[in-house]
Amino acid sequence: MKGNYMAKAVVLLVFIALLAFTALAGIGIPGFNFEIPGADNVRLGTDIQGGIHAILYAVKEDGEPTAEELEAAKVKIGVRLDGKGITDRNLTTDLNNGRIVIEIPWKTGAEFDPQETIKDIGSTSLLTFQEVDKDLTDEKGDYLPTGKIILQGTDIVDSKPEINPETGFAEVGLEMTDDAALRFEEATGRLVGEPIAIFMDDQFISAPIVNTKISTKFASIQMGTRDRELASEQAKELASTIKGGALPFRLEARELNSISPMLGSNILRVTILAGLIAFIFIFLFMIGFYRLPGLISCFTLIGLASLTILIMSWTQLTLTLPGIAGFILSVAMSIDANVLIFERIKEELRTGKSIAAAMETGYKKAFTAIFDSNMTTIIAALILWYFGTGAIRGFAYTLTIGVLLSFISAITATRILLKAIIGIEAARKNWLFGVNRRVLS
Repeated sequence: MKGNYMAKAVVLLVFIALLAFTALAGIGIPGFNFEIPGADNVRLGTDIQGGIHAILYAVKEDGEPTAEELEAAKVKIGVRLDGKGITDRNLTTDLNNGRIVIEIPWKTGAEFDPQETIKDIGSTSLLTFQEVDKDLTDEKGDYLPTGKIILQGTDIVDSKPEINPETGFAEVGLEMTDDAALRFEEATGRLVGEPIAIFMDDQFISAPIVNTKISTKFASIQMGTRDRELASEQAKELASTIKGGALPFRLEARELNSISPMLGSNILRVTILAGLIAFIFIFLFMIGFYRLPGLISCFTLIGLASLTILIMSWTQLTLTLPGIAGFILSVAMSIDANVLIFERIKEELRTGKSIAAAMETGYKKAFTAIFDSNMTTIIAALILWYFGTGAIRGFAYTLTIGVLLSFISAITATRILLKAIIGIEAARKNWLFGVNRRVLS
């Protein structure tokens, strides 16, 4: 059993080292289209690095948009932004001028160009499903609009990426309104074996082939590639486009401007430096007060911070000042969990128990308190995510991710390392666990 824990500990330490290296520098596999981005690829919010200010004007042929229509359009744009991981944004409606004002952060890893950056939110215009004319194509071979509209974006209740249980490939699941389902049934009955093109305004998006007549309000769009990873990405993008494109009117971007960051890169560097100094003081405190367990918790804390950074970088969730606050709070909760466990272990050692028995009892007694505090924090974060918008959601994202990882870190990772270390005779000393003398009860 001791050897088993020692092997687990070695694997865990190597894993933590790889996490830390990858978080700092990123990693790619030569010859494969696979890359794990590092800290440099974390998407920063407008309050840290600036972004773009865009004004989208409603274009209607039958008058001005109503307040309800503008609000519905704003909500749909928010859905599109959420689907792309852009949680830090400001969306406001201007009813008097029939427009929506958007502020989004600059996309990481590219020259700042407002025209390119606005593409981060995708097309935010009128979505249509149209019959096609095979002779009507552009120079790239994409279908052009025919005006024979089968469905509009407002006919789609929901769209989401799914995995077909029979083929194992990704596809997009659609749910239509009852009226739209009747029209779609008639159209798919006529067009079996023919494509139906999806357009955002006049921009071609996709042209899935009708395999069979669809007589329910549920349908699916299969991706046209046999590459599973590519199909999954295409399904996510198309589902996001369809779900966020159901606008009651066309939107036209007439004003695009860059916005300066409120903090700037210099302040960000200061924040990072302050964080590093805080980590050093935390390490010194944990090692000085709890000694060997404190040293082990430092390793797991490095793994926690590295994994959180990698998740933020991989998912391209926007990191804002509130998001940084959520990350700091999750680190504090990880330290708090370790303190609870180590104090329980010290209490058991003072009663005369062996180190192994003290560890088992200490973890059991501390588990309930740790679990309850983490669960209440996650519940609060989920409520913030559900009801909040923009930077509030960014805070909820980082807090939820950090708390989940801190719980796993304290209950599992730290325990594995402690179990392995007490398998060494020289480590089975009470003073190494912060207890200078044995006190029998």
